[in-house]
Amino acid sequence: MKSKKILTLISSLLIMTIAFVGCSNNGTEAAKPAAGFNPESSITVVARDAASGTRGAFHELMKIKVKEGETEIDKLVTGALEFDGTDKVITAVEGDLYGIGYVSLGSVSDRIAAASVDGVEPTIENVKNGQYKVARPFLLVTKGNESELVKDFIAYTESVQGQKLVEEKHYISSVENPKEYEAKKLSGTIKVAGSTSVSPLMEKLQEAYKELNPDVVFEMQSNGSSQGIKAAIDGSYEIGMSSRALKEEEKSQLNEYTLAIDGIAVILNKENLINDITSENITKIYTGEITQWSEVK
Repeated sequence: MKSKKILTLISSLLIMTIAFVGCSNNGTEAAKPAAGFNPESSITVVARDAASGTRGAFHELMKIKVKEGETEIDKLVTGALEFDGTDKVITAVEGDLYGIGYVSLGSVSDRIAAASVDGVEPTIENVKNGQYKVARPFLLVTKGNESELVKDFIAYTESVQGQKLVEEKHYISSVENPKEYEAKKLSGTIKVAGSTSVSPLMEKLQEAYKELNPDVVFEMQSNGSSQGIKAAIDGSYEIGMSSRALKEEEKSQLNEYTLAIDGIAVILNKENLINDITSENITKIYTGEITQWSEVK
C-alpha cells in the first residue's frame, strides 16, 4: 500500500513538473527570435555597383566614402556583394536572412523590410519634413542648347501632370507651383541614359508624354548615373538621369533639372529582428568594423 502511495505521489510530481516546464517553454517561445534568425551570424553586406548614383549618394551620406587629402576613397568592406540594379539588391536581401542593402525609397516593397535610421522611419513625410536624412535628388541633365522637343519633355516633367506622376510613384515633388502642360504635338526621338533608380519613374513620364505626343519616340538605356552624366556631356544622349548630386566639374558642363527628391531606404530581410539602425552602425557595417548582427545596438 505504501508503495502505491509513493508511486502515486511521484507520478503527480512528474505531471506537475512537465506542466511547469511546458508553461515555461511557452513563455520562452513568445520571446524567441524570428524562426531561424541567429544574431551571432555574419552580416551579408549588399551594395550597388560603382557607377550607381544611389551608391554614390548613400556612401557619401553614410560616410562610407571619405576624403583623405585630395583623394576620395570608398571604404566599402572587402567581400561586399555589389549589384548593377535595384531589383538585384532587393532579391539578394530577400533571399538572405542576414542581408542588408539600400535602395530608392520608391522601390521598397513587401518583399523586404525597410529599417528606421536613427529612430526615424523612411517615409515620404519624414523626407519632406527633413527628419529622415538619408535623401538625395533625382536629376535630369543636358549638355545645353536643348532641342525644342527636349525642352518640351522637360517642361512636361516639371508640369502639374508630370509632378503628379512623381508623387504617385512615391517620390517627393521638387517643383513649386507647377504649371499645366499643353501638348504641342511634336515629333522626333529623345535618347535618355543613366540611373537605374530614376528609370522606373522616367518610364512612367515617357508613357504619359507619348499619350499626348504620339509621334515622339524614346530610346532609353539604364546604365547608372555616372554613365548617364558622361553620355550627356559627350552628347551621345540628349538627357542623362542621375540619382546623385553633380560634382563641381560636372556642373560646369551641364544644365540640371531636379525631377524629384527621393529617400534611400536601408533594407533588411523580413525575418531580421532589427528594425532601427543608427547611422554610426550603418557606417561600421559597410566599412567592416561591425560584422555580426549581435554587434548592432
